[in-house]
Amino acid sequence: MGMREPGPGLPPGADVDAPVFVISVAAELAGLHAQTLRGYDRLGLVSPGRSAGGGRRYSARDIALLREVQRLSQDEGVNLAGVKRIIDLERTVDELRSELTATLDELAATRVAVEQAAAAVHASYRRDLVPVRRQTAITVWRPTPPSR
Repeated sequence: MGMREPGPGLPPGADVDAPVFVISVAAELAGLHAQTLRGYDRLGLVSPGRSAGGGRRYSARDIALLREVQRLSQDEGVNLAGVKRIIDLERTVDELRSELTATLDELAATRVAVEQAAAAVHASYRRDLVPVRRQTAITVWRPTPPSR
């Protein structure tokens, strides 16, 4: 878990993925009841971290996700199964974007390496080139017929 931009209300340098909020604080921050958070966890909508004792610990990212689940279900009228599907698809899109970015970066690095290798090969050929005069005359060989 690397350092990321802090979410709203987080101090600079705070990790938005650090599971630091107990369920009561997370519920208050998300504007939900703690029992609702437990239900969302059971459904796999939001999967908080766990403390050594097994208690749920929510990150700032989890709280933002809880708010989004609430918005989709309450304001947009999406049922929880639909909300889960939306969240899963958004995660898949994020993963695919990351893979695409990594692939494009690798492709760009490969292109640079190929160009450098080609330039090195061309440079080595130029030292070995010898000028040759071009001839425009064509000589046709015809065998002499055997004498009898």
